[in-house]
Amino acid sequence: MSVSVRIPTILRTYTDGASEVSGEGTTLREVLQKLDADFPGIGARILDETGKIRRFVNVYVGEEDVRFVDGLDTATAEGAQISVIPAVAGG
Repeated sequence: MSVSVRIPTILRTYTDGASEVSGEGTTLREVLQKLDADFPGIGARILDETGKIRRFVNVYVGEEDVRFVDGLDTATAEGAQISVIPAVAGG
């Protein structure tokens, strides 16, 4: 399944500056594995050493925050848009 992945500014050094890249997979896990294969190192910025989404990174498939759906097993339909969004803190 072909999907699009929106890349935040802080991770664009891995994608040669591209703000959006194509991805493939039927689940978010598969898409992120392919993304890391295509852009080595980006996976470690999204996933922690245990393979879970990092605490201060939010990932959406369409409008759904994957933490409230099926996490890395969230289905990614053909044409889905995945957004990787680093959390912003402040006061």
